[in-house]
Amino acid sequence: MAGTIVLSARMQAVADMVKTGNRVCDVGCDHGHVSIYLVQHGIAPKVLAMDINEGPLQRARMHVVQADLSEYITLRISDGLDKYQPGEAQTLICAGMGGRLMQKILEKEPEKTKSFAQMILQPQSELLAFRKFLRETGYAIKREDMILEGDKFYPIIEAVPDKQGHGYKNDELSDRFGPRLLDARHPVLIKYLQREWENSRKLREVLKASKESRRAGMRCMELEKEIDLLERALRICGCDL
Repeated sequence: MAGTIVLSARMQAVADMVKTGNRVCDVGCDHGHVSIYLVQHGIAPKVLAMDINEGPLQRARMHVVQADLSEYITLRISDGLDKYQPGEAQTLICAGMGGRLMQKILEKEPEKTKSFAQMILQPQSELLAFRKFLRETGYAIKREDMILEGDKFYPIIEAVPDKQGHGYKNDELSDRFGPRLLDARHPVLIKYLQREWENSRKLREVLKASKESRRAGMRCMELEKEIDLLERALRICGCDL
């Protein structure tokens, strides 16, 4: 067998949330490293690795063969969950794509989506809308993590069916910044909030000095709301301003 896979920090955070013993479906598997890692470390007995593009799937197939794991990892070309059959896995991984696309994938096949006991999701944009979608569709955010890799922040969400109505409260702060991240006063979330707060304040000062008064004024009003939201989140995290 080839050497053990080493994951990037953000993909390691994804793998760490998978419930041990669950069969996994990895949508958008790309190079297949997460799938291989899960099997190599005894986390998942079987993985279905799927991607919409043949190129990434071919690379994943090569890596699976090199790792001598073809018996445990099935590769399948699929647009989202199109080629997935309910019952093939208990955990869904969907990482490395925008929140809008991820929501589209989950909405397109609602019965298949509902068949998963656990979803590990790493949306890279539209976070407020995506968390709101999960809440309104009947999912609870059980755990969250946030990774700073390079200069980018990556949130990771574990969502489960909210059968008892134990979802988080409906408010803009929770949807925007993550209910579990706020509850935990997550140190990487604090770094994110501080950076956004400083950048927003600097931009506000630049716009105040702008000659394009009407446009700048409207943007300043938006920034005032943004700064207020960031300050509220920072206070929840116990940070002095």
